[in-house]
Amino acid sequence: MVLQGRVSELESEVETVWPSPRVVYSPKYNFGIFGLERLHPFDGRKYGRAWHVVQKRFGRKLRVVHVSPRRAIRRNELLAVHSPEYLNRLRGAKFVAGVVEIPVFRYVPGWVADRVILRPMRWATMGTVVAAREAMEHGLAINLSGGYHHASPNDGHGFSAYADVALAIEGLRTSGRLKEGDKVVYIDLDAHQGNGVCRTYFEDRRVFIYDQYNRHIFPLDVRAQRRIDCDASVEGGCGECDYLATLRQKLPAFLDGLTRNDGVSLGVYNAGTDIFVADQLGGMNVSAAGVLERDRFVLEQLIKRRIPTLVVLSGGYSQHSYELVAAMVSFVMERWGV
Repeated sequence: MVLQGRVSELESEVETVWPSPRVVYSPKYNFGIFGLERLHPFDGRKYGRAWHVVQKRFGRKLRVVHVSPRRAIRRNELLAVHSPEYLNRLRGAKFVAGVVEIPVFRYVPGWVADRVILRPMRWATMGTVVAAREAMEHGLAINLSGGYHHASPNDGHGFSAYADVALAIEGLRTSGRLKEGDKVVYIDLDAHQGNGVCRTYFEDRRVFIYDQYNRHIFPLDVRAQRRIDCDASVEGGCGECDYLATLRQKLPAFLDGLTRNDGVSLGVYNAGTDIFVADQLGGMNVSAAGVLERDRFVLEQLIKRRIPTLVVLSGGYSQHSYELVAAMVSFVMERWGV
């Protein structure tokens, strides 16, 4: 009886320390384009801004859970998802200008486009790969960038050059951390539909996709929408109450259906902040408190089902985007941090 009591005590202790979250970040995620980035509402330095807010708040506790990618992802690794033809197209500034939606950027040399735009994205993509490994080991990992959900094996647009989530999943499969039949759930709550992820996994039914997005804005990709397993699209201007009600109604039922007979080996949460009311591109009407409530709800739904979870940031086109990211990371630190 004493031994049984001790076992129960140990099990309780294990329960309280899972997950043990990790935050993946490198200053090399941030980018500036000689001032040309002001022609697009995306804040290329929000990653560092969010990091500094959280660092100031948690100090040593953040250092304990911080993981930094040691290098950018390499071409041979990108070929696990992307075609050689597509990677060759990224060598041209004209094509990159289309990907990042800054037309004037087409006039810079190709090497400049690579250095100031694509290289930070390659660092962030490696961050997603690293964060996926950390999530499998520790239960929860946030990459303070990534979420390039419009990129697919043969195309990139919408500020998405590399299919970082797919590269992370395929890396886990290749290494054996994900077995052949293991299920992955991908939850995309960016305001824009994640058409690149849908196209990448159009024929792969081991990845289950939940997407809640503004159905009236970019990318309007009808073919990709057919791949969504749980399409929770909403109207433009969707208010906070309706948005959260849709999430609470549909996501738990979707997860229950996936976990009823066997488990889900990895959850990926695309936590785009462009549902925020002041966002310039999302066309939604959710307050800062509502964005944080969304993040809290999704993470707790995944964690209580014991699903190792990778979080990526994706879109956010307001001057407050970094603050919304910092609030989410702060919640994770307070709820599950060391």
